[in-house]
Amino acid sequence: MINPAAGRGAGARAGQRAAAVLRDGAELTVLQPAGGAAGSLAALVAVLRDRPDAVLVCGGDGMAHLAVNALAGGEVPLGVIPCGTGNDAAEVLGMHRDPAVAAGQLLRAWAAGSVRRIDVGRCDGPALLPGTTRAFLGLLYAGFDSAVNDRANRMRHPRGPARYTIALAVEAIRLQARPFRFCLDDVETRVPATLVAVGNGPQYGGGKLIAPQARWDDGVLGVTVVGPVSRMTLARLAPTLPHAGHVGHPCVRLHSAHRVLLDAADTMAYADGEPVGPLPVRVWADPGALPVLVPVPG
Repeated sequence: MINPAAGRGAGARAGQRAAAVLRDGAELTVLQPAGGAAGSLAALVAVLRDRPDAVLVCGGDGMAHLAVNALAGGEVPLGVIPCGTGNDAAEVLGMHRDPAVAAGQLLRAWAAGSVRRIDVGRCDGPALLPGTTRAFLGLLYAGFDSAVNDRANRMRHPRGPARYTIALAVEAIRLQARPFRFCLDDVETRVPATLVAVGNGPQYGGGKLIAPQARWDDGVLGVTVVGPVSRMTLARLAPTLPHAGHVGHPCVRLHSAHRVLLDAADTMAYADGEPVGPLPVRVWADPGALPVLVPVPG
């Protein structure tokens, strides 16, 4: 399944390059559904009725998010071919950045039976498919980053990455900690926080290792709480996130939990870059819920 809008419109070309590689070793059906997320979800549900050996998505983290919501809890493995803006799921899975090379990795993984079951995060936000619980692969987050996402999504102009640059600047001016209530398993805490991120996986936003303690195979969520910080401190921390440079800062706390409750007034939650809904939101780990194709070592 190809997301033609991924990679700022380069998704269609990348998908066709990947499909050409896959056809050399697999019987392949290529889908490029219209209708945005709803159209892609409908196509995924229809494909699963045909009992495919695997479902491969060519896109960014938003496309992987849709696929996880269709596949979690089943036996059909997911393969991720990166061609989006962030590609965090693909990077953590060890996929090559070139879509054609990544397609070759998936062919070899299928031939070798290199399938791994990983955890997914679940939350009680609005389900994407009837009869399911909302699932995510990377992180669910609320606070500064979700406010940036939310503002960018509400802006009609400009198009492309400039929307996020403007949204980031506006929210940085408005920066202030929010009173959060969160429960880690059965322990409740109330603290002011700039950002709270709940990680099934460790990174988001194109390589920001915000929850380095999160793993896909331990049944536990990694929780990162960034307390009150100034705009200057936030600007200093941001470039260090790809190597978890925020760890050890006095305003940053790392936790682990099986279940998390997040609550703050007038605050949206996002997961894998997609809107979930307003807080409060309950989050939990679903161990081993998703089979994925992973590259063969060497």
